Amino acid sequence: MNRRWVLKRISSWPVASAASAGGAATLLSGCAGPQPHDYAQEKPVLDLRQYFSGTVDAWGVFTDRSGKVVKRFTVLMQCSWQGNEGVLDEAFTYSDGTLQRRVWRIQALPDGRYIGRADDVVGEAQGLASGNALRWQYTMALPVDGRVWDVQFDDWMYLMNDRVMLNKAVMSKWGVRLGEVTLSFTRR
Repeated sequence: MNRRWVLKRISSWPVASAASAGGAATLLSGCAGPQPHDYAQEKPVLDLRQYFSGTVDAWGVFTDRSGKVVKRFTVLMQCSWQGNEGVLDEAFTYSDGTLQRRVWRIQALPDGRYIGRADDVVGEAQGLASGNALRWQYTMALPVDGRVWDVQFDDWMYLMNDRVMLNKAVMSKWGVRLGEVTLSFTRR
């Protein structure tokens, strides 16, 4: 949506005032959502090479659009780095007994940027860390009822302390929100 067009339309309303136009600008700027730089001053500073080193345990849930938990799971992660190249080997166990494995190959780049690949990720994941937060965006090929769907993930991680990190990912397809994945990571 073009912000200037909206502000012009609002200011042309007979009852519009500077306050309502200012309120509309504030409302529109809120639509953009948070950005990694919003967390630049937050501590402790997140460095994936430090946090994802050794064994990490995670507990998570997948909720549908209504907020109903449709799947619970645990993850055992074995993580290692050689310089700026990392491997995060994730073993998922779902509440229904299903097992899954995903191996991320991550590269740390300058300025808090990261790129990553995994077998079920379409193309390359892009990440940006700032302060205690990381925004990780990617498309995942998810099998659903015998078909594979390319689903977009907008994934945020927040380092709470040297052992605990929280993760919230919004899943969408064609711009429609499908649900969320929420995780709590704990380093051993």
